[in-house]
Amino acid sequence: MALAQIGVTGLAVMGRNLARNFARNGFTVAVHNRSAQKMHSLIEDHGDEGTFIGSESLEEFVASLETPRKVVVMVQAGGPTDAVIDALVPLLDQGDIIVDAGNALYTDTMRREKDLASKGLHFVGSGVSGGEEGALLGPSIMPGGPAESYVTLGPILEKIAAKAEDGTPCCVHIGPDGAGHFVKMVHNGIEYADMQLIGEAYDLLRQGLDLEPAEIADIFAEWNQGDLESFLIEITAEVLRQTDARTGKALVDVIKDEAGQKGTGRWTVKSGLDLGVPITGIAEATFARAISSQVAQRQAARGVLAGDAQEFAFESRDAFIEDVRLALYASKVVAYAQGFDQIRAASDEYDWDIALGDMAKIWREGCIIRARFLDRITEAFERDAALSSLLVDPYFVDEVAGSVAAWRRVVAQSALTGVPAPAFASSLAYYDSLRAERLPAALIQGQRDFFGAHTYKRVDAEGTFHTLWSGDRSEVEA
Repeated sequence: MALAQIGVTGLAVMGRNLARNFARNGFTVAVHNRSAQKMHSLIEDHGDEGTFIGSESLEEFVASLETPRKVVVMVQAGGPTDAVIDALVPLLDQGDIIVDAGNALYTDTMRREKDLASKGLHFVGSGVSGGEEGALLGPSIMPGGPAESYVTLGPILEKIAAKAEDGTPCCVHIGPDGAGHFVKMVHNGIEYADMQLIGEAYDLLRQGLDLEPAEIADIFAEWNQGDLESFLIEITAEVLRQTDARTGKALVDVIKDEAGQKGTGRWTVKSGLDLGVPITGIAEATFARAISSQVAQRQAARGVLAGDAQEFAFESRDAFIEDVRLALYASKVVAYAQGFDQIRAASDEYDWDIALGDMAKIWREGCIIRARFLDRITEAFERDAALSSLLVDPYFVDEVAGSVAAWRRVVAQSALTGVPAPAFASSLAYYDSLRAERLPAALIQGQRDFFGAHTYKRVDAEGTFHTLWSGDRSEVEA
């Protein structure tokens, strides 16, 4: 019997669709699930799509794989992933590869890679983006782990990955140990910011122009023909057009305004704090989801907290729509810029040597944040691989400059009318902080020196200094 070239254990929707993707692309695929019924139903329902080898036990599953064995694990992050790995290790030989293709915390991936390396096994933490459809039709894939493992694994992953318009596979070796899962985490953080910004744009248009969801859907569909073209803008129009079968109302009006999250946004924000990277847009988006779910606090505040809000004021309907479009575009650029800054900082911290331009390339298709302007981001890093911030690339300097006035008007309207737009506002504040000649950090540093002798540096002299605040207030060199 021919052996399988790759195996998938864990056949929930994502694992099932990845296995089908491998088979559709000509690979013989070993499939296994703790509940054998899922394995049997996969083969019964989709056996005509390619060659599957089903196994009811891990022992049979491993035995059905050619060497070096390549096992893709698609189970819940955390303990369940560790349990599957622990069960696989005694069955594998040196040089075999375990791929965790779930949304794992990158520090868990670093721990697992180190542990398995000591046993002679390769461990690859791989981000996979694109949801259920992407897993089946071609996702964006972000594998980390040993470079040696990519020699064997890479051609298989590149075959099933989405392809950009120029034919480039949306898959590249990101870097060692946790690099792949880190990049996927930041991808999800940018996704949080992007979705929040789109939500704020919708809310401003609805409240400012008193439009119905279907009318706003037409606006988003039009935006999707220009610079804002992206998967998320596209599906926003689809969601806003959907009518609820039960009530006849717009579906968006019968969905509770309580946004869920599975943890990758929080992981991204925590990592940003640890690395000292101001990912303010991602943080505000994560906190916005959190406040939406604080039902008791919102109910207690509604009708109690003063608003003193003004009416919307703008030149014309079309002018306001264009202002919101430009504010959305500029804020999206900030979200991506902050995400790339975070990847760079982690790459430096952990010696991953991540090529930032490659990240933009593999996000052009297949993933949730795929967008037209990722081509422009790719070009920016091709012009300057050491670009200090995406915002200072000449192309984006000009693009954002043309949006700033509108951006300010939208944030001002948000504040004056009491319509919350935290991601728009924080993105503009970040932009202004970068361009400011001086920041109030000088005062903060003086305060820190006063109460804690934390010292400060001067603009006109080298060295570190301290003022004797409780003494004669003379300055000494620290």
